[in-house]
Amino acid sequence: MNNPPRVTVWNEYLHEKQNEDIALIYPQGMHAAIAAHLQQAGFPTRTATLEEPQHGLNENTLRETDVLLWWGHLAHEQVSDDVVERVYQRVVRDGMGLIVLHSAHFSRIFIRLMGTTCNLKWREAAEQEKIWTVAPGHPITRGLPECIQLEQTEMYGEHFDIPAPDQLVFISSFAGGEVFRSGCCFYRGRGKIFYFRPGHETYPIYHNPQVLQVIAN
Repeated sequence: MNNPPRVTVWNEYLHEKQNEDIALIYPQGMHAAIAAHLQQAGFPTRTATLEEPQHGLNENTLRETDVLLWWGHLAHEQVSDDVVERVYQRVVRDGMGLIVLHSAHFSRIFIRLMGTTCNLKWREAAEQEKIWTVAPGHPITRGLPECIQLEQTEMYGEHFDIPAPDQLVFISSFAGGEVFRSGCCFYRGRGKIFYFRPGHETYPIYHNPQVLQVIAN
């Protein structure tokens, strides 16, 4: 039997320290909420944050990471060139998996891997989101319903300036009528990348069991 992949959950961990309302939702940070679920699911999991030395992503940590999760929003440009290059090489050359969450579409590592602006439309208005499965046989959708419904989210809308995904797993629809490619798989070199849209910091999205199941899958 294969050993489960070793996971590192990376988060800026700034919103939770700067905003009392967000701290009430994630008292230990979004990374801790995600990591707790993954540990319970049987994955050896560690966390890393922006303000740690080398952003918590030194060579030894990345060497011992099979899948890296990335959440960022406020401080994309504070991530050092060295760390971006280190993560890039670990994905493309060594085959580390990368899961890019929500506003990390603007992270330096995702933009570099995609080669595009990764820009999109957005609106923060506590709207309902329906996340529709469009690849029901894909392992990421295992054990999930046809539609995941979130009652309050930030809207992301097309056009999403990314290359055509190698596999499209989810499409979201919003109360305002917009749609969005919200679950996208890419192959870069030896690495696999999954972009997953939900995760705005002011809503308890990383406490939603179906969202966490997508990440675990």
